[in-house]
Amino acid sequence: MTLRLFGEVLVTMLVILDPPGNVPIFLAVTRQLSDKERHRAAFLAIGTAFLVIVLFAFGGQTILDYLHVSVPALQGAGGLLLLLVALQLLYGKGGDDGYIEATPEQRTSIAMVPLGTPLLAGPGAIVATIVFFGKADGFAESATVLLAIAVALFISMIALRFSGLVQKIVRPTGVLLLARVAGMILAAVAVQMIADAVTEFVRVGSQRM
Repeated sequence: MTLRLFGEVLVTMLVILDPPGNVPIFLAVTRQLSDKERHRAAFLAIGTAFLVIVLFAFGGQTILDYLHVSVPALQGAGGLLLLLVALQLLYGKGGDDGYIEATPEQRTSIAMVPLGTPLLAGPGAIVATIVFFGKADGFAESATVLLAIAVALFISMIALRFSGLVQKIVRPTGVLLLARVAGMILAAVAVQMIADAVTEFVRVGSQRM
């Protein structure tokens, strides 16, 4: 049962995290960083995602209830944040080919927001974590869920860590093209998140009438 639970959580989280799909977005957002800064950004993104997921794993529903925040509201907020990032990737800011011009520290912090959250530790990952921990019976199953999430994030970290190989292949011009494509993909993801949130709000509202 524990092995089956591990596999179920691992597959679910990998589908939600989508490590290959996040590589072009990661490259686009971090293309002004050096290799060392990019590697650090990968670790920061995964570390941020892990901390957010663990926080919601042990007290997610309690936090949401205390703040009177629904899951659709969280999803809509995440969608709006990703939409802003997508627009920056599509149109650029601070230069024709650059992301926001900033200090190395500020540019590295984008690994935490929006990469760590809400891209990796977004509403989907948070809700899945809350559900799995709610179903976990006892310490062993809770530890299994947490281990599966950690493994999924580790796989994501490997994908981000070696994303520089893609940059060496496609060259700076290719990375710029990837930035525009990633911007369109990210915009679509953001709009879908907002649409899902609005749909859920309408559904809940219709049930209360």
